[in-house]
Amino acid sequence: MALCILPLFLLFLVSPPTYANMEGDALFALRMSVHDPDNVLYSWDPTLVDPCTWFHVTCDVDNRVTRLDLGNAKISGKLVPELGKLERLHYLTVHEPIGGNNSSRAWRTQESCELGSLQYNLTGSIPPSLSKLSNIRFLRLNGNKLTGRIPRELTKLGNLNILSINNDLCGTFPTSASFSNFNDESFLNNPRLEGPELLGFVRYDVGGCN
Repeated sequence: MALCILPLFLLFLVSPPTYANMEGDALFALRMSVHDPDNVLYSWDPTLVDPCTWFHVTCDVDNRVTRLDLGNAKISGKLVPELGKLERLHYLTVHEPIGGNNSSRAWRTQESCELGSLQYNLTGSIPPSLSKLSNIRFLRLNGNKLTGRIPRELTKLGNLNILSINNDLCGTFPTSASFSNFNDESFLNNPRLEGPELLGFVRYDVGGCN
């Protein structure tokens, strides 16, 4: 009997971590990187195995994270590269409400009509690891204070339909691959952004970005 149990026990020890644990760790890294004065992310408890029970997180039937919608929050801080581990994420929104300075505005997506008050102050750069989110269709990071270049790696996001990254980004923006589908409106209100790269004339890495 002991000979039968031992291999199973060893298999348990060497088995890789579950997706739920990896995705929970990624989300908790985000929680640790931001200031959350209203404790909106209090349910993001790393001792819970399944992040699908956390507020603002939606999962599919396989308990994989598909949506991260941080509504009604006033967070500040930085995006983390660990977000690239959310391989099935198709919706990520971290932005201010549409419609001026009013505290509550509605914004519409293909899936639902949301109502909330968002006043974000995310800083730092856009992590190139977001390019690993191969299923993402909505990427809204506008109304923050993100700086630096738009990572060229994001052009790998072949399923991306909506892009809104109005911040304080600089340099030129990529125009190849999936980014060829976006017009200048996706990049408005970045005062230091110099416009699209001109392939063969203006390289992506040329331009003031200090």
